[in-house]
Amino acid sequence: MTLSYPRPHRANHARRAVAALAATLLTAGGLVACSGDDGPQRSVDAFLTGWRNGDLQAVGVVDTTGGKLPAADVTREIKELSGELVGSPPTLTRRGEPKVTADIATAPIRVEWTLPGDIRWAYDRELRLVKGDDDQWQVMWDPRVVHEQLTKGDRLGLRRDTGPRAALLDVAGQPIVTPRPVIRVGVQPNQVTDIKKLVKDLDAGFKAIRPALVPAVDLADLPERVAKADPGAFVEVVTLREEAYRQIKPRIYDLPGTKFVSDKLDLAPTREFARALLGTVDPAQADDLTAHPDRYVAGDLVGHGGLQGRYDERLRGTPGLTVVVERPAEGGKLAPTGTELFQQKPQPGQALKTTLDVAVQNAADGALRAQSRRSALVAVRISDGAVLAAANGPGPAGENLAFVAQVPPGSTFKMVSTLGLLNQGAVSLDGPVNCPKTFTVDGRSFKNSDNFELGQVPFRTNFAKSCNTAFASLAPKLGGDGLAAAGRSLGLEGPWDLGTDVFTGKVSTGGSQAEQAAASFGQGTTLVSPLAMAGATAAVARGRFEQPKLLLDPAPAKPAPAGEQLKPESVEALRTMMREVVTAGTGSALKDVPGEVYGKTGTAEYDNNPANTHAWFVGWRGDVAFAVFVEKGGASTSSAVPIAERFLRALPAT
Repeated sequence: MTLSYPRPHRANHARRAVAALAATLLTAGGLVACSGDDGPQRSVDAFLTGWRNGDLQAVGVVDTTGGKLPAADVTREIKELSGELVGSPPTLTRRGEPKVTADIATAPIRVEWTLPGDIRWAYDRELRLVKGDDDQWQVMWDPRVVHEQLTKGDRLGLRRDTGPRAALLDVAGQPIVTPRPVIRVGVQPNQVTDIKKLVKDLDAGFKAIRPALVPAVDLADLPERVAKADPGAFVEVVTLREEAYRQIKPRIYDLPGTKFVSDKLDLAPTREFARALLGTVDPAQADDLTAHPDRYVAGDLVGHGGLQGRYDERLRGTPGLTVVVERPAEGGKLAPTGTELFQQKPQPGQALKTTLDVAVQNAADGALRAQSRRSALVAVRISDGAVLAAANGPGPAGENLAFVAQVPPGSTFKMVSTLGLLNQGAVSLDGPVNCPKTFTVDGRSFKNSDNFELGQVPFRTNFAKSCNTAFASLAPKLGGDGLAAAGRSLGLEGPWDLGTDVFTGKVSTGGSQAEQAAASFGQGTTLVSPLAMAGATAAVARGRFEQPKLLLDPAPAKPAPAGEQLKPESVEALRTMMREVVTAGTGSALKDVPGEVYGKTGTAEYDNNPANTHAWFVGWRGDVAFAVFVEKGGASTSSAVPIAERFLRALPAT
């Protein structure tokens, strides 16, 4: 677009006459010529360079009346007009040769700004130049050189527009986080009769909520906030899920001064719903703004931890950006004029589809709800390896113990060593194996829980009753690498790709005779995660390893390949023994649970004190395999097995 400027005044009458003639001829379309080496292009290039570099001393500048302008004044005005873009000057390009008519020249230029987020905003402008009395070409300055809609005093401003954040979807394709009812608990100052008593009573009420609120509600500053607030104001204390509020409504509803407002917020089905795996979405924190100043601004919603953090860019989409015109308002503060010069609309985020099953996850979370120790429960669908639930008990909210714990598996690993022994023909279901009270290897003594002994009994009985000494005596039959080979056939140590962090285990191999004996029943240097054990258990139930999967879209790029078919005679015998753990062994507390439950208990020492043990239970029913882990849980029969029972009883029928 060509700018329309008033004609510049000339001191020299001849110059004015020539200029008038040139304007007439330009309008008529005559006498237009391209500039040569001594033409205006040098002044154009110098102006563009000076504009970008912030120094216009190398070029003469005049106003639209022909009056000379100090270079510093024009430089300052360009910076002021640039507003929020001043820190990123545009790329400026002369597009072709200037056109000259007498002492007037026009030069098309391209202005290209790089906006935050690497957004490009480009448009064409036109410089006008006039030949001065000294025959030097001077640029005619006007704010419209920067943009056709700018006038003196304007500023370029940016308005950032955030698109809708995409959802995490469950296995049915439904959003896990949806609007759910909440109650905003508050206080109205002019109705409070005794603020100290009110604080005490509210505190007692909030502490009665189960599961406990994490973090706890801090009421320390409530008296001060109430004192400073307007008498009829609503001073918010906490926002509770409706189910949590109902637990304590009788205790707090009639307290003098309390007020309650119903609302809805985007929430997961429960407060603990797969929280460590999913992560959270919160307003941008100081660390976010410092680490990614080009990505976030104050007020943005940012994923922290879990899938929300790992896939934040995908879920949040691309913010939109609008270049607006602003002007100083009262008090000097810039205010938008309503003029928009450029807009790139925000792009919505892309959803993340998971394999999580809401009913199974709720059953897993519910099973851990009463657990005071750090714990985890992972459920995997046997038929296809889908992770149906990943629950974590009390502990840091972002710690996904279910996937990344590195802990000894204890006697649950007898499932692995038994598979190895069966594959080598070293044992059979009914073949006799001695179970003494103690068994010594290279000077190291091994014993059974509560020092029991069974004597010479069928191997299946040793498995069902979880006899450590029997397995220690059988360790040499596995050889140095036999245990690790059996573990790898069940997927342990494999390069799993679930789209999130996971520890797939480290199985003891080689080592001393004592180490091999300890490893045969899940001690020694063997380490696993609950997910790794759930995957191995599913492999036994299925007859072949298939990597557990969590994300359906985007699907991980490099999942581990499926394993070879397990020996049918070995895996069938192992399944028989895992059923007998429940019907006649250490897992017999589960024998009245509906359906056929298979499993293996485990108690794992984690330091040099035999009294310090983790508790485990792994097993399956129907199409669902699972692993339960309780850190420092002691005997599995008193901690892990009851959790497994609560889970199975809450699990939807299959």
